[in-house]
Amino acid sequence: MLEVNNINVYYDAIHAIKGVSLEVGEGETVTLIGANGAGKSTILKTISGLMRSRTGEITFMGEPINNVPPHKIVDRGLAHVPEGRRIFMQMTVQENLEMGAYTQSTGIEESLEHVYKLFPRMKERRKQIAGTMSGGEQQMLAIGRALMSRPKLLMLDEPSMGLAPILVEQIFEIIKALREDGSTILLVEQNARMALSVADRAYVLETGKISLSGTGEELAQSDEIRRAYLGGES
Repeated sequence: MLEVNNINVYYDAIHAIKGVSLEVGEGETVTLIGANGAGKSTILKTISGLMRSRTGEITFMGEPINNVPPHKIVDRGLAHVPEGRRIFMQMTVQENLEMGAYTQSTGIEESLEHVYKLFPRMKERRKQIAGTMSGGEQQMLAIGRALMSRPKLLMLDEPSMGLAPILVEQIFEIIKALREDGSTILLVEQNARMALSVADRAYVLETGKISLSGTGEELAQSDEIRRAYLGGES
């Protein structure tokens, strides 16, 4: 579904992403783990058209999207939930969700019901101003808003960042539910343990380069990964 081939991304003179290639197949959950500052979010921004690569090619559903504007990439079925949630704080929960469906001309009510089924709390609070909700609720809203566009591929950038452990568990339960529902997900996450637990495949990014790849289970059992990201536990 998604193929990233040899991309190199720069912030002015800083070479942030160095020859990265990865792929995501239909129905897969693929995770990208690495330390803060490794370049994980930059890769997602490049895929979604917010940044440009100087080299290589990105194809989605068999078509190149390197030079496609971000809103057109959303039209093609690729939704990006950015780091920091970026919800519309002064709008209600339901207004935020409806904004996520701006690419859809029909079926908005059905999409709303699907999101409310996944996130019952959002239905309870659909008239609440989004900025008054907790961080975990705002993250659920950000994911729900992305799902309103009926994406073929959902990209999640650090969904557990800044959340209490119990809320992290809830967010990953939702990711598991989406996976079981057949969604295709590309997940960027610093919480390597949780990310690998839901991943079919995973890539490890170090200073802008892919250093390791394999199934989620293989990497979770790797001594190198345990030492670097899982606190050395067995």
